[in-house]
Amino acid sequence: MTGNRASGQPLTGSEADPSALVAALGVQIDEGLLALALTHRSFAYENGGVPTNERLEFLGDSILGQAVTVMLYRTYPLLDEGDLAKRRASLVSSVALAEIARGLGLGAYIRLGRGEILTGGRDKSSILADTVEALIGAVYLDTGADAATAFVLRLIAPMLNDPGHFGVSMDPKTSLQEAAARLDAGVPVYAIAESGPDHSKVFIATVTVGVVVATGEGTSKKHAEMAAALEAWNRLVPR
Repeated sequence: MTGNRASGQPLTGSEADPSALVAALGVQIDEGLLALALTHRSFAYENGGVPTNERLEFLGDSILGQAVTVMLYRTYPLLDEGDLAKRRASLVSSVALAEIARGLGLGAYIRLGRGEILTGGRDKSSILADTVEALIGAVYLDTGADAATAFVLRLIAPMLNDPGHFGVSMDPKTSLQEAAARLDAGVPVYAIAESGPDHSKVFIATVTVGVVVATGEGTSKKHAEMAAALEAWNRLVPR
């Protein structure tokens, strides 16, 4: 599907060589599409309104949902609709996608504006999750549906291979509370802060449980608390 390739801007505004990211992804992506997939709106705003990855993110979200739905349907023939829906939700959630992104070291490659870099944008869960979806969209446009599906399944494979992951990704707050009770670490306590304009507000949650303090970020209080809870759970529970 090379006819859909984007011309893209040069890969500047990121701190790492994108060839290392391509190797980690295990798939070749047209350089213009890769640049576009890695371009956050904060970079575009500071660089004359160049195109952003938001359209690719929209496309990638659909590809991700379809690939995961079909895979679950075929892999778990005995599960009912409700259980399938829960598993799908855990695999396509922003918490799960941000975890995938961190495993790839994706934050170092995203093209961000200076303000976003200075406020920790390279590790913000919402930015990381959106960029993963944009990369999926780029793979679809450049190499087609089959390759994009295979790409999605490679990304989620570590979560599928971890039987305990479904529970914590679906409901990290409950999982954290249960783990804290089991380890006598006390009750998790959450605090919420917010920043940004009303049309693009970002919420930052901090959870304290025992000696563990973790933070998470999202476009809603709920998502921020979920991200913080998952981070705290990963620190609290021996792996």
